[in-house]
Amino acid sequence: QVQLVESGGGLVQAGGSLRLSCTASGRTFSSYDMGWYRQAPGKERALVASISWSGVSTYYADSVKGRFTISRDNAKNTVYLQMNSLKPEDTAIYYCSARPALTDAWGSWGQGTQVTVSS
Repeated sequence: QVQLVESGGGLVQAGGSLRLSCTASGRTFSSYDMGWYRQAPGKERALVASISWSGVSTYYADSVKGRFTISRDNAKNTVYLQMNSLKPEDTAIYYCSARPALTDAWGSWGQGTQVTVSS
């Protein structure tokens, strides 16, 4: 497993932008797929975006397609989530997660960072 630390959350007005960062410890970051999940009050945690270990493949939930972009810098052990055109319904705690490449289990989690979008 890797240890993950998120940063970059905060309060923003609707239509604004934020960039989340997640830095991983260890020397094997490049062998992990990375993902961003979010959990709003009263809702289950859901996958927002993911990126493969190589950065070649990405996935986005329908609700964020065209607005969010996931990227990674393996030299810095960091994955990013650029969030544009934010909406109040994007308000949630955002969690970074990691899974070994070619596996299904998201086994490593960060502590979460709060994103609040005001209308």
